[in-house]
Amino acid sequence: MHYVSTRGHAAQQNFSEILLGGLAPDGGLYLPQSYPQVTGAELDAWRKLSYAGLALEVLKKFATDIPAADLQALTAKTYTADVYRNTRKQEDAAQITPLRVLQDKGGRKLILQALSNGPTLAFKDMAMQLLGNLFEYTLDKRHAELNIFGATSGDTGSAAEYAMRGKRGIRVFMLSPHKKMSAFQTAQMFSLQDTNIFNIAVEGVFDDCQDMVKAVSNDLEFKQRQKIGTVNSINWARVVAQVVYYFRGYLSATGNNEQQVSFTVPSGNFGNICAGHIARMMGLPIAQLVVATNENDVLDEFFRTGVYRVRKSAETWHTTSPSMDISKASNFERFIYDLLDGDSARVAALFRKVETAGGFDLSGGPGSDGDEFAKVARFGFVSGKSVHADRLNTIRQVKQDYGITVDTHTADGVKVALEHLQEGVPMIVLETALPAKFNETIREALGRDAERPAGFENIEALPQRFEVMNADVAKMKAYIAAHTGL
Repeated sequence: MHYVSTRGHAAQQNFSEILLGGLAPDGGLYLPQSYPQVTGAELDAWRKLSYAGLALEVLKKFATDIPAADLQALTAKTYTADVYRNTRKQEDAAQITPLRVLQDKGGRKLILQALSNGPTLAFKDMAMQLLGNLFEYTLDKRHAELNIFGATSGDTGSAAEYAMRGKRGIRVFMLSPHKKMSAFQTAQMFSLQDTNIFNIAVEGVFDDCQDMVKAVSNDLEFKQRQKIGTVNSINWARVVAQVVYYFRGYLSATGNNEQQVSFTVPSGNFGNICAGHIARMMGLPIAQLVVATNENDVLDEFFRTGVYRVRKSAETWHTTSPSMDISKASNFERFIYDLLDGDSARVAALFRKVETAGGFDLSGGPGSDGDEFAKVARFGFVSGKSVHADRLNTIRQVKQDYGITVDTHTADGVKVALEHLQEGVPMIVLETALPAKFNETIREALGRDAERPAGFENIEALPQRFEVMNADVAKMKAYIAAHTGL
C-alpha cells in the first residue's frame, strides 16, 4: 500500500517511510491511495480474536511493507494485560478495551468503551504504546535515530513520553500550553526525569504549540538535518492504531454483521473520530459518528453549518475539559479530502485560506467556497456541544444512575450521546481518560476526590523538570539543535 498527501504534491511513500516523517513535505497529511475494505467473512473471523490479534489484522492492511511476523510480535508486545492494567477487574485488563452498558431501555442502548487503562490513564495510550514499539523497530532496522517534536493539550504528551522513555535512538521534545493543563496531567509529564525527554511549557494556548510543530515540520531542511518526527495525530500510524478499537467496540457490542452501532467521541483535534471515519470507510457498519465538543466548538459549528471558522488564541476558552481546548483541528484536513472526493488542489486552497482568512465555508450559501456540506450526512457525522455546567451535571448523573465516575471529557461525550440515541442502534461513547486526571472538577461535581490507581497517589508532589518558552519558532529550533547535537 502506498500513501499520498492531501495536498497532492508529495511523492508516494510506504507505511514505514511516513511513520517517521509526520507531515508530508507539501504541508499536507498522508492518507492511503484507497481505503482497504473489510469483508463480512473477515468481521466474523475477527470476532474471535484477542485485541492484539485484531490489531495485527487491521495493521496488515496498512503496513504492507512490514513482514506479518514482525507486526505480530509488535502487537503482541504492545497489547497485554500488564500494559493495560489500570482497572479494577483483571478480566477487563485482558480485554484491553472492555464495554460497559450504562443504559438499555426502550431499544436505546448507551455503552461506555474503556480506553484509559494504559500507563498514563488516557485513550492516547492505545495508539502511543504501539507507536513507540513501531518507532524502535523501524529505527533499529535503519540504524537511525529520531527526534520527536510534538504538542499536547494534556494527554498526548504524557502518553508519548511514557511510550518513548528509554527507547533506543529516540528523543522527545514536547510542547504544552503553560499552566493550562490539569495538575495531574502536568505532573505526569514534568515529573519524568529521563534524559531523552524534554518538556517545554509554551506561553500561550495549545494552538500556538501546534502551530510551532507545523512550522518546524514545514522547514524541510531543518526537519531532515535534525531528524524530526511527530507523534501527534497528524502521524498516520497513530490514527491507524486508533482504528482498531472501533472494530473492537463494534464486534463486542453486536452479534452479527447486519447490526449497526454509533460512536460518540469527545473531539478537539479530530484525530480520534477521524479513526472512526476511516473504520467506516473500510466498511465497518457505523450508523453515526457523533462529534462532541466543549466550549471550543469549531467542529460542532462546521457539522451544523458547513462553516469551518478557527479561533484566535485569545478566543480559545480554557475549560475543565482542557484536552479539547483546541480551535484548529489538525486532522480535519483528512476528512475534508474525502468530502471533496480527493481533490487535493481544492484541499490545499481551502487550508491556505484557513491560514490567511481564518477558515472556509462549504455551506453552499452566497459567497461560499463550495456546497459539499450537503454531502456530510453520507459520512454519518453529527455533532453537539457540552459546557462546564453540562459537564458537572453529567458527572453527577452518571455517578447517581450507574455508580461510576467519568472524567470531564467523557462527560461531554455522554451528554452529547444522549441527544443522539437511536432506537435499535447501540451508542458507544469512547472513554477519554480516568477521572483522577481531572480531580479538581470531580471534586467540584461530587464533593470528593476521584479514585486513583496504585502508583499515582502523590504524583503532583514529585520534582518537576521543564522549560518555559515563548511561542517563538526560531528559539524553539535553537533549543532542539542544542539538545540533539546534530
